Amino acid sequence: MTQGGKRRPDDLSWPEALTEPVQALRAEPSLLVALSGGLDSIVLLHTVLHCLSGTQVRLRAVHINHQLQANAGDTEAFCRQLCQQLGVELVVERVAVSATDGPAAGLEAGARAARYEVFERLLASGGTLLMAHHQDDQAETVLFRLVRGSGFGGLAGIPARRRLGKGWLVRPFLAVPRCELKQWAETSGLAWVDDPSNQDQRFDRNFLRHAVMPLLKGRWPNLLVRIGRTSEGCREGAELAQTLAQLRFDQLSGDAGELSLDGFKSLSLAEQKNLLRWWIAQSGFAVPERGDWAQVVSELVNAGADREPELAGAGFAIRRFQSALYLVDERTPPRGGISTLVPEQPLRWGGYRITLVRCAGADTQIPRIQVGARQGGERLRAHPEGVSKPLKKWLQEKAVPPWERARLPLMSLDGELIGVGLIWLSPRFQGALPESGWRILVEREFD
Repeated sequence: MTQGGKRRPDDLSWPEALTEPVQALRAEPSLLVALSGGLDSIVLLHTVLHCLSGTQVRLRAVHINHQLQANAGDTEAFCRQLCQQLGVELVVERVAVSATDGPAAGLEAGARAARYEVFERLLASGGTLLMAHHQDDQAETVLFRLVRGSGFGGLAGIPARRRLGKGWLVRPFLAVPRCELKQWAETSGLAWVDDPSNQDQRFDRNFLRHAVMPLLKGRWPNLLVRIGRTSEGCREGAELAQTLAQLRFDQLSGDAGELSLDGFKSLSLAEQKNLLRWWIAQSGFAVPERGDWAQVVSELVNAGADREPELAGAGFAIRRFQSALYLVDERTPPRGGISTLVPEQPLRWGGYRITLVRCAGADTQIPRIQVGARQGGERLRAHPEGVSKPLKKWLQEKAVPPWERARLPLMSLDGELIGVGLIWLSPRFQGALPESGWRILVEREFD
């Protein structure tokens, strides 16, 4: 632990580089400061407390104890004591970190995922989370993504402000070098805790910080400014690419959110890759990091009519069906078994939400409507006076993609189909005055 004085923020001398970006947040209704106990977050907490003096902003700090270091308990105790001294409400969350990509990379990714899950939960009612990333962090991030082969979006670096759950994430120190934070903290006599894992060069960022950055700074003293200019240029390029992708999507998309294959083929390869990446990110999924985008695009476009090409990612897949491309949400697996609808109680079924609603004048007897998946052999009478036909053939005629057919909830009453997902519903159970006196509402969970 680095020891210093115990003066309150009002007793300190404040450089404009620290206070100016925080002063802009005085109109926020509530602020949450991520407090690791390290130098950067300690400076941020003191600065925020100083700048909020005389305002009605609700200020809290949150400490995430990853339980990975031997001094994790001491660091938590330090944060508790500091916040008690400063009169700041503190939220402490202990998380379990799982490593999935190896001993070093996996711990980094697991720790990040765990703390951001907590952040989003704490922002469930809105608000703004402040993090103490600084100019050195920005440079390390850009270099890290460069060696990983990132494009414009990755080289844009860390955004100063972005959405996080139902709130916002803001980094007010992003233009401040760490040396200035450290100099001010030492001059002001602040105390903080050094994380021993920050010295472990098995972690990629630590290797860049301790082995690479000092060499680069020695050769180019204004390295941080130069990398900042690069990231700003890449950010502008990424914004232009997103604007273009939005325009192309609006031109080529259909009612179901699918992309016209013929229209997609007419774009250049660069536009095709840009549109796919934008589509994935806009749908809330992580864009796969891969170097074979050209091959993937070629397969989606040029594979034979009897093939089923796809671009698979975490929780989604882009698939081709007939003359269109579809982005398929696979976060909810198909559901099995049979469920019975209970009036006014929504049934969540494989990505759908189904509700049985009693209408005025309905019979007191509740219809026993069952919901299940396709088993094979079902028949459907789409029109009261029409003939029944195999459901499989009817779905083909309706051009329902094969992957959707297995996910469709089938609603039946006394062994007769009365509903097929969002595609068809018997007149007896829809409209302002359904014949049966009961209405069935079907919605998609992710719409």
